[in-house]
Amino acid sequence: MINAMRSFSADELDKIKVWFRAARVSDFPENGGACVRYGNLQVAVFNFTRRNEWYACQNLCPHKMQMILSRGVIGSQEGEPKVACPFHKRTFSLTSGQCLNAEGDSIAVFPVRIEDGYVYIGFAK
Repeated sequence: MINAMRSFSADELDKIKVWFRAARVSDFPENGGACVRYGNLQVAVFNFTRRNEWYACQNLCPHKMQMILSRGVIGSQEGEPKVACPFHKRTFSLTSGQCLNAEGDSIAVFPVRIEDGYVYIGFAK
């Protein structure tokens, strides 16, 4: 099992009530993202193959309120995994959700786990 939950504290993981089975691992592009729905929420899921890690965050870019982050470019900034909005170039940490290159809103990030060939995303509700 590959686990990308290391950025979440034990207290935060204790609050996870649902592990949503999003899709098969093979449904996600290497070194890229795809969007999945959980209820009314759009979630960007990233298979960061170069780092052998998985990340999930809200798909909504808070800068211009567009559902686009799953199509963003992923990379690293001083070792921090990040996603850049393809429209506005705002970059966000995939571990904390913090905007890295401008004053601005942060994004929600979610724990991810890989089990039996499926991607699971953790939610508190």
